[in-house]
Amino acid sequence: MTYTQKIIVLRFSAMGDVAMVASVLQEFSKQHPSTELIVVSRPAFKPFFDHIPHLIFHPIQPKTIHKGINGLYKLYQELRSYKPSAIADLHDNLRSRAISTFFRLAGTKIRRINKGRAEKKALTRAHNKIFKPLRKTVERYADVFRQLGFNVKLSHKINTSQQEIPANAQDLFADKATKKIGISPFAQHVYKVYALEKMEEVVASLGRLGYEIFIFGGGKKEQEIAEKWANANKNTHNLIGNFNLTEELAIISNLDLMLSMDSSGMHMASLVGIPVVSVWGPTHPYAGFLGYGQLENDCIQIDHPARPNSIYGNKPCLCGVENCIDLIKPETIVDKIKEKLNG
Repeated sequence: MTYTQKIIVLRFSAMGDVAMVASVLQEFSKQHPSTELIVVSRPAFKPFFDHIPHLIFHPIQPKTIHKGINGLYKLYQELRSYKPSAIADLHDNLRSRAISTFFRLAGTKIRRINKGRAEKKALTRAHNKIFKPLRKTVERYADVFRQLGFNVKLSHKINTSQQEIPANAQDLFADKATKKIGISPFAQHVYKVYALEKMEEVVASLGRLGYEIFIFGGGKKEQEIAEKWANANKNTHNLIGNFNLTEELAIISNLDLMLSMDSSGMHMASLVGIPVVSVWGPTHPYAGFLGYGQLENDCIQIDHPARPNSIYGNKPCLCGVENCIDLIKPETIVDKIKEKLNG
């Protein structure tokens, strides 16, 4: 196919942010089939884009061949071969700015995300907080394409795209009548993680209610925790370390619901059209990072004048002796899931 335009899209990390980009590009690709997208991100994130038409994934290797300014210039030379019409910088970090600068010097149009840093600082500061919903991050991504001259209208609705269950997970879905819940209980920053002993109470309660539970996300340490929960609680399965990202996305697409922190699990479920009940601590949906198409009514959080005090969850809660996320009762989460699945 001959494309009228080719847009290079830069977004290198983090996992949840890249998944949100994929949600936006799904809609962009439908609305602009004559435009080819070249997404530049870390190799691990390629599965997010595998089902988007008119898209090429180009990996960045920041620790090896693309390390340092010389490595970034090499990446620029690789990308130049696509002969892009424009660059959409959805990251705005040192690496993306360096690559953009190389293209700008060559005469290529550049547009960059406005992250709204001042607004976010006002939302999270301790004094004179301006507590109001900010522009959604996915709309900020779409704004970059609008600045490039594209008419982009986001539906803000989850688009169910059920994928084939991997062969090595077929047995987990043998009982078609049982509701299946994914749980993504971990996060990159510890302050966004609901207390593990309370989360195990949630897992146990959901298992006793007859739901099938699938635990996602994390490394070796998290895998050990998930295995312990799976062994101790009925209808509970650990998926950590047993499936790759492509397989996990396919499995998630066959769930009835995902329970997640403010983390990549929420955005992965959003990408494949699965509703999410999310649990929030020092962060807040008002900052713009709620999963694409998800409902604020499905966010479980404590109202407190100190919230939010962090955009990314890398700062401890300022709510007092007990963290605000720990004030959430396990039964509150279970009741919301029952309401969501039975309502």
